[in-house]
Amino acid sequence: MSLESAEVPTLDPDQVLVRVAAVGVCGSDVHYYEHGRVGPYVVEHPLILGHELSGTVAAVGTAVDPGRVGERVAVEPQRPCRTCAQCKAGRYNLCPDMEFFATPPINGAFAEFVAIQSDFAHPIPDSVSDEAAALMEPLSVGIWACQRAGIGPGSRVLIAGAGPIGVIAAQTARAFGAGEVYITDVSDERRAFALEHGASHALDPRVDQVEGLEVDAFIDASGVEQAVHSGIKAVRPAGRAILVGLGNDDIMLPVSYLQNREIWLSGVFRYANTWPLAIELVAGGKVDLDALISGRFPLAQAEDALNAGKRPGQMKAIVYPGR
Repeated sequence: MSLESAEVPTLDPDQVLVRVAAVGVCGSDVHYYEHGRVGPYVVEHPLILGHELSGTVAAVGTAVDPGRVGERVAVEPQRPCRTCAQCKAGRYNLCPDMEFFATPPINGAFAEFVAIQSDFAHPIPDSVSDEAAALMEPLSVGIWACQRAGIGPGSRVLIAGAGPIGVIAAQTARAFGAGEVYITDVSDERRAFALEHGASHALDPRVDQVEGLEVDAFIDASGVEQAVHSGIKAVRPAGRAILVGLGNDDIMLPVSYLQNREIWLSGVFRYANTWPLAIELVAGGKVDLDALISGRFPLAQAEDALNAGKRPGQMKAIVYPGR
């Protein structure tokens, strides 16, 4: 990694210029840093990382209300085409021409300024911190997963992995009305943290059995093949299994179990139309994102932030491009 100067982005008529306040470090950022790729997305040229961000509107394009200058915003870090079949169906997260921050070749937010379409710069209330506003992005992943899992009042849910996404999914499930939220992780510390932030039961997959729990929904936030296999076998007939975690491209699945119980299996690819709900959940105290922050780094120490997750007790690192 290197720290370099770059031109301030020029604005299209429908864009705003955001002075970046805080950026969360995502697992995909770490994958790009360590492996140079995430699935089919390969780093072939220098790339600015970071896609979980908040900031303040510093300037606006000619088609945007100039009154937005000075507004604090949480940025939805993507630019769909808005005209393809997926976009028109409301599934703009599946747009084949999507430009997503920090996904090659699109630069991300480890920078002082970024440009984004004005409707993807979502205003946030004063009660929401810059850090929590940046973490609306992983919260959106949790919201999208819980929506696809059909979680509602009284649901029983199993989540594999008590990292940031797992804990956020647990909090979101409870906010959606889930009655019981089981979470699994091999880390004693992460299980204890999850119990304080959304989970009602925390299990050690090395010793605790999850198969046969008969939950309504299973969300994998681990990417571990055995966790996926066991989690699917914990789902009741006609329940749902949702894959969020980044793991191997190909894994073995209990196909006969899926067939015989008519379990609905789906992946999660980003999100669509989630920011308003995310902001409402945080502003209303239903989800606590500030509690996840375990490290703070100026831009010059962004590489340390990418390595922070290797240390025990780390949950979410924040980079501050203005420092």
